[in-house]
Parts: sequence; C-alpha cells; structure tokens
Amino acid sequence: MKQKLLPVPVAAMLLLAACVTINIYFPAAAAEKAADQIIKDIQSPAPPEAPQENNSRWQGNNVYRWLDAALNLLVTPAHAGNADLSLDSPEISRLRAAMKRRFASLSPYYAQGWIGIQANGLLTVRNAAQVPLKDRNRLQKLVAAENRDRTQLYRAIANANGHPDWLGEIQATFAKRWVGNARPGWWYQTADGSWRQK
Repeated sequence: MKQKLLPVPVAAMLLLAACVTINIYFPAAAAEKAADQIIKDIQSPAPPEAPQENNSRWQGNNVYRWLDAALNLLVTPAHAGNADLSLDSPEISRLRAAMKRRFASLSPYYAQGWIGIQANGLLTVRNAAQVPLKDRNRLQKLVAAENRDRTQLYRAIANANGHPDWLGEIQATFAKRWVGNARPGWWYQTADGSWRQK
C-alpha cells in the first residue's frame, strides 16, 4: 500500500501551526506591588524585638507554619489570575536588609533636601555645596552604596524570576515607586530633568 504525502503547502501550514510561540509579558502590576512592598519595608522602622517565651515546638509561628505546609500538601492553593513576581532569594533578602539598615542613615539627608531621587530611581547628592564639609564624604559613600544595592536588587529580582531581560522594566517600575513612596519634603527629579519637592 502506497502512502500518500501531503502537498507541500499543506505540510508547511501544519508545521507552522505546530510551532507555538509563547510570549511572556512583563507583569507590570505585580512589579508595582512588589516594588511598593519592598520600598515600604525598607522605609519602615524596624519593629521592636518581642521577648522570647517558652521554646515549646507547639507555640508561636512554628505551629502556623506547620499547619500551612500540611494544608498546602493536601489542598492546592488558589492562584490569582495575575502573575506574581518572586522575591524569594537569598540575594534579594540580603540586599533588602542592607538597604533597610542604611535607610536610617539616609533619612535625615532626604529631610534636609541634600539628596534626591533621580528620574532613574537612583539617588544623587543634589547640591554638594549645601552639605557641610564634615558630612560630604559619609553622604557620598551612603549614596554610592545605596545605588549599588538598588541596581543589584533589580538584577536579582529579574534573575529570581528567570527573566534577566526584565531588568530595565523592573528598574523603571521601581523608579516610579520610589517617588510614589517618597515622604513629604523629599526631592525627586522629573522625566525632563527638573527637580520637585513632594
């Protein structure tokens, strides 16, 4: 029995139909939510440490964690239709903690207007001549360390989500959210390069 071959145009169409391209779009809403969560955590005061109570394995958060893990094994957790960004990596945790510790030192400089948020979301010393000589070196080091950690944080988030190509979009989202979460009196740069006070 002789097999019939499909005509070339039909075979080509079937081959094209079999090649499905999956486009993964940048989850802008999830990125804004993640940026707000991180920024608010960095800018919030550290909670006082609670006194240690009984070390029983049945007390505190351990019980809730155990129950949550057991329920997740039995019942699949519901997932919203919106994409989420993963913020769970040792590098992200390390950078967030360093930025949170540094914020206490940067906060007075924000309030005095000596530093501002640039349009790209990084910090800058707005007018070094206003900064007392004794504070200039320390301030420059703080700003450089903060900018380095912000840049590494954006890269770490992109990598943790398997999309290093999202780096620019993550930085742009954070740039908007740093300004959105700025406190009254802080300075920020607009897209045209001018400075405004919130």
